[in-house]
Amino acid sequence: MEVINAIGRRKSSVARVYLQEGSGKITINKKELETYFPSAILQYVVKQPLNLLEVAEKYDIKVNLDGGGFTGQSQALRMAIARALVKVNEEDKKKLKDAGFLTRDSREVERKKPGQPKARRRFQFSKR
Repeated sequence: MEVINAIGRRKSSVARVYLQEGSGKITINKKELETYFPSAILQYVVKQPLNLLEVAEKYDIKVNLDGGGFTGQSQALRMAIARALVKVNEEDKKKLKDAGFLTRDSREVERKKPGQPKARRRFQFSKR
């Protein structure tokens, strides 16, 4: 099996995934998964598509992660892994789509406007 690549995005994070047959090792920016995401919750989020299809020990995954914070990065990585798994086996698409792993969450941070303290928050109005 050749190397399969896919991309996932969330907020301002971009995850580029390279998936190949192996022993289940996940390497993110040349670090182990447990080192890059010390939180057990974020590790669980990353492994969700693999656990859903029960192929966690079947593929080696190499990842380039860029931008955003840890939550956005983990969710971008989850999407990229799900997209790569669909490229491997097209029949898994329904399962992954029903779980919501293939849907792009397009919410972005609204920009701050001039003359206001935040994006929508305004300074207190004073009549006199």
